[in-house]
Amino acid sequence: MSIKPTPAARRSMLSRVRSGAGRLAASLATPLVPGDYLDLISPLRSGADLRARIIARHRETERTATLTLRPSGAWRGHIPGQYVRIGVDIDGVRRWRAYSITSPRAGAAADFTITVTMIDSGLVSAHLVTGDVVGSLIALDQATGDFISPTPAPGRVLLLTGGSGLTPVLGMLRSGVFAGADVALIHSIRRAADLVAGEELAAWAREHGNSLVVRVTDDDGQLRLSDLDHLVPDWRERHTFACGPTGLLDDCQAHWGEFEIGDRLTVERFRPTLAAIGDGGTATFSRSNTTVVADGGSALLDVGEDAGVLMPSGCRMGICFGCLAPLKEGSVKDLRNGEVTTAADGETVPIQTCISAAAGPCTIDL
Repeated sequence: MSIKPTPAARRSMLSRVRSGAGRLAASLATPLVPGDYLDLISPLRSGADLRARIIARHRETERTATLTLRPSGAWRGHIPGQYVRIGVDIDGVRRWRAYSITSPRAGAAADFTITVTMIDSGLVSAHLVTGDVVGSLIALDQATGDFISPTPAPGRVLLLTGGSGLTPVLGMLRSGVFAGADVALIHSIRRAADLVAGEELAAWAREHGNSLVVRVTDDDGQLRLSDLDHLVPDWRERHTFACGPTGLLDDCQAHWGEFEIGDRLTVERFRPTLAAIGDGGTATFSRSNTTVVADGGSALLDVGEDAGVLMPSGCRMGICFGCLAPLKEGSVKDLRNGEVTTAADGETVPIQTCISAAAGPCTIDL
């Protein structure tokens, strides 16, 4: 006896086939490895490569949005204050970026959020904030980072943030990391319209009797660390967590060092500190048969990705060495300290492309 499917069942089956075909067609435009093909039907299944689906997006401000990610079963969860690297496929190139996790602490395989702010010329951030991304799959790494509170948490805390540097602190506050502590939060933004979670922060301060200062720099001017003497008079006795622009963090490290209390300062940098600008030149990616003009202030990792070269990458801050690539010819300059590395006389030298800029013509074996 044969059983014919109902019209509704036939429509459902056709929809699934079309959906699978759509995912397959989309995958042909992106760099895939064999595991990607195996996981097309059930990408979040147990045993699949670590990835996540963007299941929701909430607009926080004109330039900022919070994305809710549903990870595959291999996701181990996070410690409040940590960040996660995500790999987003744009125009056939997988581009990796790191974002702080802003949701409360949750267990393995639980949904979590990241909050993304568009930056000038930021291809990935603009795509995540304004593009058609809900429902799409992204690659994922496990959460990492040392911007976390010791256990037990300090009894008195200063949170010093600027711009998107607020995001790891949001994850800490939402997780109750500093519950019961005396906390002062000073957050700097350029415009009042840039404030993320303003009502939530005000409610947090009222509920817990903590101090909240929002500095709108277009109106009030840049925060000076000397201002701390009247904003938080006992700042020297507090453990400070600082996250924000490089200039702010450099100033903090110098200021805390001057008072010999550097052990009470924890900083989070989203980008490496750039101490030098290379000379620039042509960058040739030999295996990809691609040559581009690279300016002296751009990391070769970004230069290669923008040219469509598949570049290995990791933290993008010069820490994990996930971006190592062979320099076959020419010279590059370390953007952090100005040190020049040269490959000469047929030698091959491994370089970190995320913190190396062209210092004249150079050839990378990618």
